[in-house]
This record gives sequence, C-alpha cells and structure tokens, in this order.
Amino acid sequence: MDIKDFSMDFFSLKGKVAIITGGNSGLGQGFSLALAKAGADIFAVSIADDNGETKNMIEAEGVRYHLMITDVTQEGACKKIAEECIGTYGKIDILMNNAGICINEPDVTQFTRLQWDKMVAINLTAGFELSHEVAKYMIPQKSGKIINTCSLFSYLGGRWSPAYAATKHGLAGFTKAYCDELAQFNIQVNGIAPGYFVTAVTEETRANPEANQRILDHIPANRWGNILDLMGTVVFLASDASNYVNGTLVNVDGGYLVR
Repeated sequence: MDIKDFSMDFFSLKGKVAIITGGNSGLGQGFSLALAKAGADIFAVSIADDNGETKNMIEAEGVRYHLMITDVTQEGACKKIAEECIGTYGKIDILMNNAGICINEPDVTQFTRLQWDKMVAINLTAGFELSHEVAKYMIPQKSGKIINTCSLFSYLGGRWSPAYAATKHGLAGFTKAYCDELAQFNIQVNGIAPGYFVTAVTEETRANPEANQRILDHIPANRWGNILDLMGTVVFLASDASNYVNGTLVNVDGGYLVR
C-alpha cells in the first residue's frame, strides 16, 4: 500500500460485529458506545440487565444491539456466548474481554482463597476461554481483533488486592501469548490499561480527600480519567488503523506511570 491509500475509513467499523463482556455498565458501556459510534453491531454480555439504557444508546447510532445475560465464569458459558453471537449476527470481528471485579482487603492475612479464585475466574480465566472460543471463528476468516481490559496494575503491585494485580499481570501476559499464536492469521491481540477513572468502583476513593489527593499528585494530567478518554483508543484497536499493532498494552492513564 502507498501512503496515499490512507483515509479515515481505516477507523470505520461499519459492518463489523463486536462482543463486549461487561458491556452494559461502567467502562464497558463506554466501550460499547464507542464501537457503535464507529459503526459496529454490538453483542453485549453482562451478568445483569440495565433496563434498556445501553440498548437505547446503541440503537440511536443506527446499529444493532443484542444483550446476553450470563455469568462468564460458568462452565460452558463462553462457548454459548460465541455460538449465540454467530447465531445472531453470523460472524465475530471484535472481542473485548472487559468483565472484571476487584475485591479489596486491607489486612492481607485476611485475603481468602475464595476471593482469589473468584477474581481469577472472572478477570483472567474467562478472558482466556472466550478468546479460545472466538478464535475458532476468527481463524477461518483470517481477521479479527481481541482487546483485553488490562490495568495500571498489569505493571504495579496491588496493595489490598493481590489477586487483582496478579490477574491483570496475567491478562497482560496472555495478551502477548495470544498475539504470538494468532498473528499468523491476521488477528491482532492487544490490551488497554486504564489508569484511575471516574466510575462507581472508585467513588469511595474519590470521596476521601486524602486518598483522592494522593492519587492526583501521581497523575501529571492532574485529573481523574473520564470514560470518554478511553473511547478513541478502543476504536483504534478495533479498526484497520491498528493492523500492525499487536501484543501491546496501550496505557490511558494521564501519565501516571511516568511519575
């Protein structure tokens, strides 16, 4: 290709189909809307309904929306997700492994095996299993995008939640490993590593003046991120504009990691 062949159409997702786990709340809702605005039909997966809020936003963009209510950690759930998406839309072009939880325990000696297992199942194992199922459809079509929601804690220690840091480190490693497996089939596997964002999960921290200021002091941008700050990144990684970006994490953190 010649540089004159480049156009903004490289960023278009028109006609594409995207699966987003945790796709109707928090960061996942923002990811779903971003992909829809770029033209993709959305297959959202969630453990709970949102009374049509995400559906209304997505369909207002002139694309299709389907919500599958399921627990991604249940045996066979990921296979059913891939099959239902194929049954609904006929193909899978984009997978965003976004579902995740964080359980905090200030006393590390009280952090239990049950808490550890729950976080590993949702944050890490489900991402592997769904990628494994989706790859079966992406490989024959010789194209696809897998995007994993990683974290700053893919790089850092995780005080109060050793399992969160461990799973996010693991997801970063899985991103690189699956890039190595799937690049030969023109499938790109990348991760987004959000910093500190304004979400329901961080509400308690932001409400604590001391904790809030401690975090702001570490962010060169001097503000918490908004979901809008992530939406361009996910469109880029899901589009043809990123066809030679593979096995990498894109940090969206206001500069947190440089300080």
